[in-house]
Amino acid sequence: MTGSIEAGESLDLLLARQPVFNKSQDVVAYLLLYRNDDVQAPKTINDHLATSSVILNTYASICEEGEVRSLPCYIKLTDQTLMADNFPDLPKESFILEILGHSKITPEFVERVKMLNQQGYRIALSDYRPHPKYEPLLNLIHILKLDIQKTGIDQLPQVVKDLRPYHLELLADKVETQNEFRKCHELGFALFQGYFLSKPEPVKGKKLGSSKVLLLQMMVELQSPQATAQSVEQLVINDPLLTYRILRVVNSAAFSLQREIESLSHAISLLGFEQIRKWVSLFLVTDTQEKPEELTRSMLVRGRMCELLAEMLGRDQPINNFITGLFSKLDVLLDMEMPELLEQVPLQAEVKAALLTNEGQLGQILDQVCHYERGDFEDLDLLLDQHFYEAAYRHSLSWSQQVMQSLSDK
Repeated sequence: MTGSIEAGESLDLLLARQPVFNKSQDVVAYLLLYRNDDVQAPKTINDHLATSSVILNTYASICEEGEVRSLPCYIKLTDQTLMADNFPDLPKESFILEILGHSKITPEFVERVKMLNQQGYRIALSDYRPHPKYEPLLNLIHILKLDIQKTGIDQLPQVVKDLRPYHLELLADKVETQNEFRKCHELGFALFQGYFLSKPEPVKGKKLGSSKVLLLQMMVELQSPQATAQSVEQLVINDPLLTYRILRVVNSAAFSLQREIESLSHAISLLGFEQIRKWVSLFLVTDTQEKPEELTRSMLVRGRMCELLAEMLGRDQPINNFITGLFSKLDVLLDMEMPELLEQVPLQAEVKAALLTNEGQLGQILDQVCHYERGDFEDLDLLLDQHFYEAAYRHSLSWSQQVMQSLSDK
């Protein structure tokens, strides 16, 4: 569950990833986001692409149902990068080249796209809008990204109809709600990108299930000054499955313990309340089968990155930053409005304030992490040097994968 990161492990650019989903809301690829407002950015990303294994080992790696595999990455290419003489020889199964819609489509540009197509690269065109200038590219690309907010839901049926002769894979971009996802699904889009997994679809009058109530009771007990390993154990002892899951996880390689754990109270004594509190939080957010795994994965990444930044800044009780980040999407996971949900969740007042209004030091770090995840790098306050942000994010990706494996039934 823990691990330190060294500044020397960082890349020299800010890099984040955003998922690309299929119709089943499974992640089939990631879009790589990098800071592109620097005049040196095209050269910087080009240099990193030349050693793409550094990126792929973390940013393309995913754990699904306990199995680790690599997914392809979309990489946005400026005209300068695409036309560069030293364009790197990228692994074609690992990268999808994304042309920008505002590119200057010259005969030379079209010829370069044609050459990359013939070399076997998959090519996507983003920010498309109906215009004759794109005609030379439509027979050369494989994936067409439509910004549904700019295009408008009402205009999409005609645009999709006009594109059918090209037999392109259509990607709905900027999908913000589950309702928009469903509409695009019905129109025949195969791929989806956006923040539709970041907003709940509230179920009126919904109450937490008994297993989640038990986990929340454990969290309350773990925060009590009078709590003991035995008092926590007594809460769980009548739930054999939860007891088994906790013992199984703490016996895993994640803790590198030298001795077998024989009981829950023994595990709590060895690991301490902070670690057990963290795992109780993890069980709470990973025990919702009907939601896509990517939601759980993103919650883990956010929680861990909040915790790491707090540790780097020397803040008190970084565990509270972890819980703040982890629970910041609990409303989506449980399909409840956050204020109503927090009435049923016994969290500390400062955690609740951060979740509701981004207040305090907890809210400050949560806000920073949310900007980083979205690739809004220009909105970062940079409480630390930027390479610490990238190192924390990359470590959090790896950590979330380790946790997903530990919590898997496989």
